[in-house]
Amino acid sequence: MEFINTYLPNVVTFWDYIVKAIWETGYMVSLSLVLSALVGIPLGVLLVITSKGHLKPMPALYQVLSIIVNIFRSIPYIVLIIILIPVTRVLINTSIGPNAAILSLVVGAAPFVARLVETSIREVDKGVIEASQSMGATTWQIIYKILLPESLPGIISGVTVTAISLVGFSAMAGVVGAGGLGAMAYNYGFNGFKTDIMIVTTVLLIVMVQVIQMIGDVIARKLDHR
Repeated sequence: MEFINTYLPNVVTFWDYIVKAIWETGYMVSLSLVLSALVGIPLGVLLVITSKGHLKPMPALYQVLSIIVNIFRSIPYIVLIIILIPVTRVLINTSIGPNAAILSLVVGAAPFVARLVETSIREVDKGVIEASQSMGATTWQIIYKILLPESLPGIISGVTVTAISLVGFSAMAGVVGAGGLGAMAYNYGFNGFKTDIMIVTTVLLIVMVQVIQMIGDVIARKLDHR
C-alpha cells in the first residue's frame, strides 16, 4: 500500500495504528452507549408514565421533559461537540481524545434512546397494565414486571440503532480530535489525499456497524417471546 511508505514507517506501525483506532472507536461507542442507556431508559419510562392517561399523569413534568429531549435531539451532533467543548474542559481538563468525546456522545444519544424506549413501552398492551392495577400492583411493580419485560425486545432494537448512530457520531468526533477511525480517515486519508486510507477506514466502520446490527438482532429475537 502506497500510504505505508509515505505516512507510516512500516506495515507493523500501520496495523498498530489501525488497531489503536479500532480500539478508540470501540471504547467511545461502548462506554457512551452504556451511559446513554443508563440515562435514556429511565427517561423514556418517565416520559411514558407521566403522559396523559398513563400510570402517573403529570402533564407539566411531561411537557418539560419532552421539550428538553426534543431540543437535544434537534441539535446536529457536530454543533453539539463544539457547544460542549468548554464543559468537557472543565470536567476532564481536555477537549481532545476519546474520553473528551464521551460527554457529547452521551448528550447526543441519550435523548434518542429515551424516545425509542418511550415508543417501545407505548406498544405494551394496556389491558395487561389495567389487569395488573386491578390486582393491586404498585407503579414500580408495573414498570419492573410488566412495562420493561414486555417492551424489552423493542428497547434492545432501539439500543442497537443508537449504537450504530454512535459509530457515525464517533467518526465525526474524530475529525475534531477525539481519535478513532474518524481521526484516521481525516488526518491520514483526507488531509493526506490518500483514497486507500479512506477506503480502509470506511470498510472497518461498515463492518463494525454490521456486527453491531447482527448482535442486536440476535439478542432481540431471543428476548421476544411473542
